[in-house]
Amino acid sequence: MIHSVSSQRDIAPLVQPEELRNWLLYEDDSIIVFNKPGWLVCHPSKNGPWSSLVGAVRESFELDQVYLVGRLDRETSGLILLAKNKAAGRIWQKSLEQKKVRRSYWAILMGELTEQTNVKGYLGKDPDSPVFVKQRVVGNTNKSKRAETNFLPLLSNNGFTLCSVVTKTGRKHQIRVHAQSMGFPLVGEKLYGLDEQYYLQFCSNGWQEEWLPVLGMKRQALHARTFGFVDEGPSFLAPLPNDFLRFLNDRLDTDSNCEERFEEKSRIWTEAQFQGE
Repeated sequence: MIHSVSSQRDIAPLVQPEELRNWLLYEDDSIIVFNKPGWLVCHPSKNGPWSSLVGAVRESFELDQVYLVGRLDRETSGLILLAKNKAAGRIWQKSLEQKKVRRSYWAILMGELTEQTNVKGYLGKDPDSPVFVKQRVVGNTNKSKRAETNFLPLLSNNGFTLCSVVTKTGRKHQIRVHAQSMGFPLVGEKLYGLDEQYYLQFCSNGWQEEWLPVLGMKRQALHARTFGFVDEGPSFLAPLPNDFLRFLNDRLDTDSNCEERFEEKSRIWTEAQFQGE
């Protein structure tokens, strides 16, 4: 049985100091904001300080402690905010819990989703899977948790969909589970995709290049696009990484300006999702 993603044999490279600075989007006396790549874990690991974002930030910025506000799965790229002191960390974390601070995502789905879709219900552990961390849509029980996700197609073409995603709740693997439940799993998805055997083999033997034509990307095509205060306060946007853009260009036939073309539609819709919460 697989107990955690940390058992993966596909060991990520160590962070290089110059790379970390290239990911930096914003810094002031209280916070640091990064555009995290889709191969890096957030929390410290047994492979030393330069094997995680938190560890690398402590080393590079010479900080005894940093406070991660929210988190992203290793293979999810995008916005991550770390506070430099406990007071700032408490303010941001409390604001996140109160939904004064919100996050939105861009994702690429397998299949052509043509209309806005709301998925809601309950999530719980998948008892039929050998993967201990795997979730699935379940009924309302004393162990399940309510989950709601909204998907807005920005472009559908050639059997794929670029969409903007907003979560109303923050459950483990929520977007990935809900995408699969709709019949539109994420491109690159090994656990909640076409066959979980990809994930099991990945944990045992690492990434296999022959999977690329089927999965489309080496990681799940999920990017934390925005993070910040809904009303008054700072808010940040993370540009799409190269692997994400390359897939859009090669498989959805987009042009080099696709990110800018879809940003306004995504922003207007995302802001509307946050109103009244």
